[in-house]
Amino acid sequence: WLVSAVLGSSAGEQNAFWEKRGWSAEACPTPCSCLSNTVDCHGLGIHTVPKNIPRGTERLHLMENQISNIEKGAFDELKELERLDLSENAIQAIPRRAFRGATDLKNLQLDKNHISCIEEGAFRALRSLEVLTLNNNNISSIPVSSFNHMPKLRTFRLHSNSLRCDCHLAWLSPWLRQRPALGLYTQCSSPPTLRGLNLAELRKSDFACSGHSGSAFVQPCSLASGSCPPMCSCSNNIVDCRGRGLTAIPAHLPEGMTEIRLEQNGIKSVPPGAFTSYKKLRRIDLSNNQISEIAPDAFHGLRALSSLVLYGNKITELPSGVFDGLASLELLLLNANKIHCIRANVFKDLENLALLSLYDNKIQSLAKGTFSSLRSIQTLHLAQNPFVCDCNVKWLADFLRSNPIETSGARCASPRRLANKRIAQIKSSKFRCSAKEQYHIPGTEDRRLNYECNSKPVCPAKCRCEANVVDCSNLRLTKFPEHLPSSTEELRLNNNDLSVLEATGAFKGLSQLKKINLSNNKISEIEDGAFEGASSVVELHLTANHLESVRGSMFKGMEGMRMLMLRNNKISCIHNGSFTGLTNVRLLSLYDNQLSTILPGAFDTLPNLSTLNLLANPFKCDCRLSWFGAWLRSRRIVTGNPRCQGPAFLREIPLQDVAVPDFRCEDGAVLEDSNCGPGPQCPSQCTCMDTVVRCSNKHLQALPRGLPRNYFVCILTETDLCLSSDLSNNKINSLSDDSFSNMSQLTTLFLTSVLPSFLQNLLFSVSLHQAIGANPLYCDCRLLWLSEWVKSGYKEPGIARCAGPRGMEGKLLLTTPADKFQCLGPVESSVQAKCSPCVSSPCQNQGICKVHHTQQYTCVCKSGFTGKHCETPVDACVSNPCTNGGTCLSDEQTRGFSCACAFGFHGTFCEVNVDDCEDHGCENGATCVDGVGNYTCLCPPNYTGLLCEEEEGVCSPGRNPCQHQSTCVSTPNGPRCVCIPGWVGPDCGIDYNECVDHRCQNGAQCVDHLDGYSCVCPQGYSGEFCEVALPAPLPCQLAQCQNGALCEEKLGTAVCQCLPGFEGQNCEKLVSVNFVDRDSYVQLQDVKNWPQTNITLQVSTAEENGILLYNGDNEPIAVELHQGHVRVTYDPGNQPATAIYSTETVNDGHFHTLELVTFNRMVNLSVDGGEPTTLDSQGESRSATGEARLYVGGMPEEVMPASLGLSSQTLNTSSFHGCIRNLYINHELQDFTRSHMKLGVVPGCKACRKLYCLHGICQPNGPQGPQCHCQQGWTGQHCDQPVTGGLTRVDGVCVVLDAETYRCDCEEGYYGALCNLQKEPAGSCWGLKCLHGQCQKTEDGERCICEQGYTGESCDIESPCRGEPVRDYHRLQRGTVLCQTSKPFSWVECQGRCQATAKLDITVASCCAPLRVRRRRLTFECDDGTSFTQDVEKPVECGCKECV
Repeated sequence: WLVSAVLGSSAGEQNAFWEKRGWSAEACPTPCSCLSNTVDCHGLGIHTVPKNIPRGTERLHLMENQISNIEKGAFDELKELERLDLSENAIQAIPRRAFRGATDLKNLQLDKNHISCIEEGAFRALRSLEVLTLNNNNISSIPVSSFNHMPKLRTFRLHSNSLRCDCHLAWLSPWLRQRPALGLYTQCSSPPTLRGLNLAELRKSDFACSGHSGSAFVQPCSLASGSCPPMCSCSNNIVDCRGRGLTAIPAHLPEGMTEIRLEQNGIKSVPPGAFTSYKKLRRIDLSNNQISEIAPDAFHGLRALSSLVLYGNKITELPSGVFDGLASLELLLLNANKIHCIRANVFKDLENLALLSLYDNKIQSLAKGTFSSLRSIQTLHLAQNPFVCDCNVKWLADFLRSNPIETSGARCASPRRLANKRIAQIKSSKFRCSAKEQYHIPGTEDRRLNYECNSKPVCPAKCRCEANVVDCSNLRLTKFPEHLPSSTEELRLNNNDLSVLEATGAFKGLSQLKKINLSNNKISEIEDGAFEGASSVVELHLTANHLESVRGSMFKGMEGMRMLMLRNNKISCIHNGSFTGLTNVRLLSLYDNQLSTILPGAFDTLPNLSTLNLLANPFKCDCRLSWFGAWLRSRRIVTGNPRCQGPAFLREIPLQDVAVPDFRCEDGAVLEDSNCGPGPQCPSQCTCMDTVVRCSNKHLQALPRGLPRNYFVCILTETDLCLSSDLSNNKINSLSDDSFSNMSQLTTLFLTSVLPSFLQNLLFSVSLHQAIGANPLYCDCRLLWLSEWVKSGYKEPGIARCAGPRGMEGKLLLTTPADKFQCLGPVESSVQAKCSPCVSSPCQNQGICKVHHTQQYTCVCKSGFTGKHCETPVDACVSNPCTNGGTCLSDEQTRGFSCACAFGFHGTFCEVNVDDCEDHGCENGATCVDGVGNYTCLCPPNYTGLLCEEEEGVCSPGRNPCQHQSTCVSTPNGPRCVCIPGWVGPDCGIDYNECVDHRCQNGAQCVDHLDGYSCVCPQGYSGEFCEVALPAPLPCQLAQCQNGALCEEKLGTAVCQCLPGFEGQNCEKLVSVNFVDRDSYVQLQDVKNWPQTNITLQVSTAEENGILLYNGDNEPIAVELHQGHVRVTYDPGNQPATAIYSTETVNDGHFHTLELVTFNRMVNLSVDGGEPTTLDSQGESRSATGEARLYVGGMPEEVMPASLGLSSQTLNTSSFHGCIRNLYINHELQDFTRSHMKLGVVPGCKACRKLYCLHGICQPNGPQGPQCHCQQGWTGQHCDQPVTGGLTRVDGVCVVLDAETYRCDCEEGYYGALCNLQKEPAGSCWGLKCLHGQCQKTEDGERCICEQGYTGESCDIESPCRGEPVRDYHRLQRGTVLCQTSKPFSWVECQGRCQATAKLDITVASCCAPLRVRRRRLTFECDDGTSFTQDVEKPVECGCKECV
């Protein structure tokens, strides 16, 4: 009705309209939304009740926020407020008269808060209250008669609290019994004997009070200046709330407390400013709760706090600034939580912290400098955390080595090579970040450098992140990825399985995001606010999804969007709320959807729209689209000319070319778009179907609120929405002027059997049909207008009859002449009572009747009476006159009351506190302190006990003078201390110096110990007292020769004889190495300032190819031997790789000096001081990596795959064979003992002459000079002779068959393919002849051992060539290390004989050999603990072919 009333009026009229109802044009408080008389602020995260709420508000929704207290006067101006929802907040207390102004409040919801304190009179003003919910709080006690003044209460919930059923709550049991429908399942939580019992079923004797709780009496709940919480005990400024079942921190605690104990409860969060007002706090214990969230300012201002205990909770992260200002904190326990996020500056103010425990959390990484501000730290616990020991944790190892304060033994969880090793004991070089190594722990979330804690976000799992583009496409994702980098500019989520976009705040913090691609998913629903925070997004792609409708709230937060792609969905409805808020959209594509019509105003919210694609939609060009044709013609918008698909005579005609008369609807046609539009809400008392709203037989006393406005105000649609309204058979006694003001399309209104006798002219100012029969109409002159209006259009079927005045009974409104409607005297009182109910004086006991706009009338009762008609005398105890916990007892005869006072109080109103110290029992001069119903004795020194009756002994803990674990003995003369060895003095406080009479000789130094001393001998002496003179050492005994060097004495001086390759005074440096094996290399760590480097080395080799140097950063440089020359290849990353070659050859066996100078992208190469060759790679330079790995003589296998694409020419990945010495990097001689050397690298060099090794490599430092180091299975000077059967001798003649094959003709007594098998001497077997084999004697007799390809007892049967299946491990020998595959696999062994074949008159030998082999990549495990992967070829099919 508000919208209807304001439409068409001027701005001044509108403001006057709002102000008349207590509203203003800017009245709605930020950030709430206002509609009609409802203010909606739910779920906005606000912390206080908003200011400036409109005075005419009737409904106020504040649920699901963070409100912690109700400020005084928050609702004073809301006189018309009827419903207030404060559920699911963090409210801790209800102060006195909190709702003072809201006297008409009928529904108050306070459930699911943290309420622990309800002050007396908190609800006193709420006499009209019908619904009150207090369930799911921390309420332990309630003031007497808090609910007695609520006569209309019909719904009351108090279950799921911490009610303490003692004498103070005894009044509630009979109150609940008298109202069996209220407060169901209200149960006691304490004492233990009553826990779980229904409070209404308990007897008065069950509610008992002892009056004592230690030395503190339980105080009534008061918020005035802070008090001891009812469920806690307080003494000596210590508040003890341990194990009390609390779910929130109590409010209004004593301001002077110094310690609070809250452990072992169910507290779930620490709200903002929870402890800020308690400036004297020194210790807070919140251990063993359920805390998962801590407000950043929870502990602010606690400058005296020295101990904070938070272990055993569910904390996942520490918010920024949570410990700021805690300069006195010495103990911080955060162990046994789920913390994964530690910000680098979270401990910045804790300069006095001595102990920090982060034991047993989920921490994977720590930012550098996390502990740098902890100047006083002595103990640090980091164990039981899944640390990922990559390069980001290197600083932590260095910190722990230089500060040995970590005592719990923190260990690595990954990578595998460092798993379970102590972080402090791992060398810095072991902490590295490599793309080839798995650091993430399987089954856990990768939280290294989480964006919530640090500035370097990790790319979401499975996604690809490059150049501010996050690509998560084609991953079959069903959930939106978490933790997107804050620098993301484009997000690709296309081609996944997303079905619902939830409002999780995923886009908050992505201030750089410009484009989102969600095409080709299964999205059918987008929650309101799903894109909140994406204000910078320009493009949104939702093509090829399952959306059926669009509403503007879907895109809330995307005010900057310019392109919206909704192609290929199932959208069938576009209305004037579909694109609200998208004022900057220029391109909108609705191509290929299910649109048959579009409601007027659908695109009015897109003022900047320039391109609109509506092609491939089944538009039905009837009267509903007539507006759209004109709209298209009047706009300069690129549309592609959408075409009609119906009716048949308009098919395929562009919509904007259709003439207005052709947009027509057939008579009686059913309009099918009634479901298109922002869906109206049906009133809760009514039922709505199609265009009919039915509210009959619902006992209504007023017109239902919230009638579907959109049904009545569709002025632009030319459709008859909401054609009928039925309000029959109710008790509606009045209708306001504007009851139907917004129902412009209402055609029928049923008011049958309704009570009104007077109907205002304005009531039926719209055109409709009425059914007003069966109403007692009073047909005097004041109803003449109704008769004439009915007659004017036959709007009433002719059944409405008059009931008066006299002479008009039974006459029809439709047919009675106008002159019969006369006013002849006063109206009968019975008729007047229907419009003026106070005429009949319904109020009793002198109550005053007042007409009410919704309830006919109300009675204002005189003092002492209450009820609808003032018929009920008021209970004298309703105002709860008894103070200090006294119970009010009413006297029905005198209508007075008396107070049953709590223990310790007396007086008419229990206002006097008894002085319990008048007759105290304190002894020995103790001071009596009066309490409530008790007293406390403050003992003088040396006395103890409840009454200070016991004198403390001289050796008692407070008086014992003895120190250092000495024993105190009580004597008549006072205490005597028996000291342990090493201590003296009356109190054993003096450390006796045993060095006073020491016996150290020869100038030795005496060192005092507890109960003894020791002597530190000078050089040349030994013994307990340094009494033994040592002989003078020989020079070689003092020498420190290293690396196996022998010491020789020359002219009284020790000289170290270095082994080959070593240099230095003590042979401490290895400067020359010999590369022997094929896969050997040396790895140097931490090469600084790469690629700005000067490298010089000397090389000696006889090989043509091999790697000399290779750096492992992202712009690799390779230096290699290539056909005897030196080749340098450089890959700048963003351009093709380039290479340079030396003109000189260096593989002549002599030493050659190579010099390589790199500066940014320029490389100079010089050989033996010759003219340098320059490589200059142009292109955009990347930032230097700072450190890079350098491989010498080869590189590991895991580096090779990335290196193969280094240049257009294949990189030679074979290892270098020869010697390298005097390697200088940036003018610093490299010591190979500090590098990682692979097996096959040996110290020392000797120039390798021109020596060719066929199946081996040249070893330059052999005993007789260079030698060939042969591969397994080969021998000879040039490694050109096979080792057969363990023999090097071959007894036969080699016969050449062609250029590639040969055969062996064996000498007498030898056989085999190579004539290397010796026959058994004749006569060794007497009874058995072996045709193709050897005879062998065994215990069981003689048997033949057949040659390959033969079988049978005499080796006389030829077995054909075939493959014998084998399943086994494959084994390799790598130097001295034996390796085998990690698991067995299958292949075939070729066995059997083949017949020789003739080829061009030449007999060609045919061998059983593999015809087809299969290559597999297998993992090998070696007996030295290492592992590697390698390709292995094995036969899978055998057959006969020419011998090789």
